[in-house]
Amino acid sequence: MTVLLRHPYLDHPGPIPFAHRGGAADGLENTVAQFRRAAEAGYRYMETDVHTTRDGRLVAFHDATLDRVTDGAGRITELPWAEVRHARVGGAEPVPLFEELLETFPGVRWNVDLKAEPALHPLLDLIARADAWDRVCVGSFSEARVLRAQRLGGPRLATSYGTRGVIGLRLRSWGVPTAPRRSAVAAQVPETRSGIPVVDRRFVRAAHARGLHVHVWTVNEPDRMRRLLDLGVDGIMTDHIDTLREVMQERGVWA
Repeated sequence: MTVLLRHPYLDHPGPIPFAHRGGAADGLENTVAQFRRAAEAGYRYMETDVHTTRDGRLVAFHDATLDRVTDGAGRITELPWAEVRHARVGGAEPVPLFEELLETFPGVRWNVDLKAEPALHPLLDLIARADAWDRVCVGSFSEARVLRAQRLGGPRLATSYGTRGVIGLRLRSWGVPTAPRRSAVAAQVPETRSGIPVVDRRFVRAAHARGLHVHVWTVNEPDRMRRLLDLGVDGIMTDHIDTLREVMQERGVWA
């Protein structure tokens, strides 16, 4: 049996349930109210995203602009925090600072999608100030960005693969010699990409052979959740937090 490398971030008995944006299906994604609902449902791992405002405040928000999910408008990087703070997600809930989430939910671990380069240093500075090294895993589609985060944060910082690392691991699972970086703790991947399967037994086996967790996003259907658990994945991210909890409870792996 392969023994996975154990960064403290991964200390969890069994597969990890992640509340994607707190449970985006409820329509109040990335808000304190939605993260609180997930925490009250028993979730101890949350997925979120970060951007910086014009004056350098680190906000938990997915899009580059306020337009899609709030009653505000404009690019976050071009707006001061004094303006962003008045926007309401779903017309009801304020956009939180990531620092607020760390303080409000001290028992929660965060998977943070580093959306843009300007957020890199503010995120690492906050993790250091809050001594949250064991509570945060940083990911990005950009392999270069997550590598910079890893170099700056050092071994205390948990990171996942970017796109290039995932491709390398997928190729390795097919027998193509590659050497993905060893500093990551997880491959966080979709089930498929452009119609090509990403997660199968060979992929999970190749990841585990390198001491990596496999976390799959964003999975909302119970049959897909069951299939992935059968494959031995180490975490599932979902918008439908009640559905994933029910599936994991029926399997006896909810903890």
